[in-house]
Amino acid sequence: MWTWFKRIMLFAGVNIAIMITLQILFAFVAPMFGLQLGSESYIWGLYAMFGMGGAFINLLISKKIAKWAMGVHIIDPHTNNVGERRLLETVYGLAQRAKLPKMPEVGVYDSPEVNAFATGPSKSNSLVAVSTGLLQHMDNDAVEGVLGHEVAHIANGDMVTMTLIQGVINTMVLIVARIIAGVVASNVDERARSGVHFAVFFVLQIVLSLLGSLLVAYFSRRREFRADRGGAQVAGRERMLAGLKQLRNVYGQVDDSHQELATLKISGHAGSFLQLFSTHPPLEERIRRLETMAL
Repeated sequence: MWTWFKRIMLFAGVNIAIMITLQILFAFVAPMFGLQLGSESYIWGLYAMFGMGGAFINLLISKKIAKWAMGVHIIDPHTNNVGERRLLETVYGLAQRAKLPKMPEVGVYDSPEVNAFATGPSKSNSLVAVSTGLLQHMDNDAVEGVLGHEVAHIANGDMVTMTLIQGVINTMVLIVARIIAGVVASNVDERARSGVHFAVFFVLQIVLSLLGSLLVAYFSRRREFRADRGGAQVAGRERMLAGLKQLRNVYGQVDDSHQELATLKISGHAGSFLQLFSTHPPLEERIRRLETMAL
């Protein structure tokens, strides 16, 4: 419970720090472009800075955040540990077949969950991490399939793609919410205008963010199918299928609590309205598609 609380506080603290930093930075940069404090153009610029800038800063520090939040132990490339050496060589072999310009860092985090993720700001600066639970519950072929999927995420540039999408959504939420709030407030008594504007703006941010998350989740699910295909290409279709099937068998041991990393994890929900918010397609659908997919 304490570890979970620390992780939540870490993510919240980082996001607050990013917002404060961006606001201070924009206050210094805005005058260079003739933007006056409090003007409409200043507000639009600030929203764009928050939306796109916040998303990209999160991307730039994603490796560090993942290491801190998940307690990832980075494997020394010169390790003599047999298990670590096998994991390292597997990831390196997959990365070479995927033609990554630089080998990713490889790490393990201590957790009973059966999971893996990839993160990092670029193909030359990435991290692939697996849980101890995954290593304990999957055989070598399935582990290689899962790792191939994560390496494919890196090779496909999924971290940058999803960051761009999230940044655009964040910016549009702020801009659209402000426009609608302004229209609504202009039609009420002037004495209540400020309060109405604030209330409508606040509520619309929540509603539009939820709608935006549907779009982000949709694109994420499309990227998962592509990563499955990439994983099959570098690890082999049978290994990729073995990874998905063994994950299905131990699905209850997948941790969905760290939503900040969810887009690059390997879980998925099925059979309900919540599927629209899921960043991953149902495992059954992924298996079915991979079995018939042309490589």
